[in-house]
Amino acid sequence: MVLLVGILLCGSIQGRVDAVMTLYNLSTYPDNLTPILNAGAISPLILLLKDCKKASKVAERTMALLQSLMVFEEGRSAVANEERGVLTLVEVLEEGSLQSREHAVTALLTMCQSSRCKYRQAILQEGVIPGLLELTVQGTASARQKAHSLLHLLRDPPRSPSSSSASVMSERIVSEITSHVETPDAVSVNVKKIVTDVALHNMEQNTSGVV
Repeated sequence: MVLLVGILLCGSIQGRVDAVMTLYNLSTYPDNLTPILNAGAISPLILLLKDCKKASKVAERTMALLQSLMVFEEGRSAVANEERGVLTLVEVLEEGSLQSREHAVTALLTMCQSSRCKYRQAILQEGVIPGLLELTVQGTASARQKAHSLLHLLRDPPRSPSSSSASVMSERIVSEITSHVETPDAVSVNVKKIVTDVALHNMEQNTSGVV
């Protein structure tokens, strides 16, 4: 594992591609995940994701491997501590293939579910909301469900009955807008902007009582 991770970090372009494909194949056996993680795979995997096209097969395999490694707290912490680590996952969520986007939202959801207090702000500050809202319309069935779950976790809890009512109203507006989008091709920039504005307004309503 250490040799493969070393190639992933310092090898040629083709060497890095071959290494990540091999590590991905090895990761399909759960017993191999801990040795891959202990070999220090997170940092070179993030670097590879930064360098490659987000919609490529290499990115898809890399993101799938990262998702598997992030079932461990050590993996989640390593991604969060890596420079632009969370941002790189958000970029894959926005620009990747359907499968890559599903892997990315699964990884981010795993982070937030494991420790909402620890990872929520780190995910929010990378501008994940527009990509998640788009994914609720354009993603696979599984990705859409996970995007909804992550959006729910990223919201602040209601602070008062009035803010709770505002939250419910905003959710109804979002649901009404997205229900009229019949196909992925029908998602316009204006619609996504409206939905994003509603979601951000919802967050402001929920946090207004804190300041």
